[in-house]
Amino acid sequence: MSFYFIYPLAYLVGLLPYKVQFLLSDVFRFMLYKVFKYRLGVVRMNLRNSFPEKGPEELHQIEVNYYKHLADVFLETISLTSVTRAHMLERMQFINTDQIEQATEGRSWIAAMAHYGSWEYTSSYSLHTSHHKVLGVYRPLADKGFDRFYSLIRSRFGSVPVPMKGIARKAIRAKEPLKEVAIALIADQNPPFAPKGPWIDFLNHKTLFFLGMEKLALKFHMPVAFVHIDKVKRGYYRAWFELIYDGQEAVENGEITRRYAQRLEAMIRRRPELWVWSHRRWKYEPPKEYCDSEDKSVRP
Repeated sequence: MSFYFIYPLAYLVGLLPYKVQFLLSDVFRFMLYKVFKYRLGVVRMNLRNSFPEKGPEELHQIEVNYYKHLADVFLETISLTSVTRAHMLERMQFINTDQIEQATEGRSWIAAMAHYGSWEYTSSYSLHTSHHKVLGVYRPLADKGFDRFYSLIRSRFGSVPVPMKGIARKAIRAKEPLKEVAIALIADQNPPFAPKGPWIDFLNHKTLFFLGMEKLALKFHMPVAFVHIDKVKRGYYRAWFELIYDGQEAVENGEITRRYAQRLEAMIRRRPELWVWSHRRWKYEPPKEYCDSEDKSVRP
């Protein structure tokens, strides 16, 4: 039932002029930030721990900008129910598609993404590729209505949503990767606890990352491209790809994941308000052998 309530409402909101959508975003930001104080303690703790070199005023400004951006992302996601192909091509631009298409011609590859910018907009990459079917890997939601809603908006422009476990099963059973697919993987979430890591230095924390992307790339010799994103203005983004693994290079275990983490941190430091700070990213403490005795990060 939730789908039949959510989808028509979202569709109507998506038809509104952009200026009206931005006004709704401002109202939503006020409710999130000032009224409900949505995960405000988590946001502040994450910012303090990640940027110990920044003063209170600078951290506060990042906080304010973050909630403004988070509200924008919410409205942008809703707009995907009814935004036209032409408007999507304007609002989400991919700069170097020709280069990545040439580098991966005749091969499958992985787009290494993050919860940064407007990550739902990146599903529109299927409008830019003529050689690859875009598979968007996601975690199914417990609420079936919301899960159906997200699957629908992610597939509007030709991308194929694939549950995370579905990709894993296909990879394990397959002797060869699917032909000419681009697998979009958001790899910055908090993975299951793994004491032996690798624990990677990331935003002033020893941090665990999912290794699924790396395992998939190594098993099938798939190139991995980090997806850089920038917000041009409200509702408009641009993205470009940086190849961080060519599918052939001999690398140590964890190296592809470290390269991903390094690019992600650099991108976040450039515009920190565009990352999801309300996520409980650092739930786990690393084993003692990984800890720096001079670690002075703020703990709750």
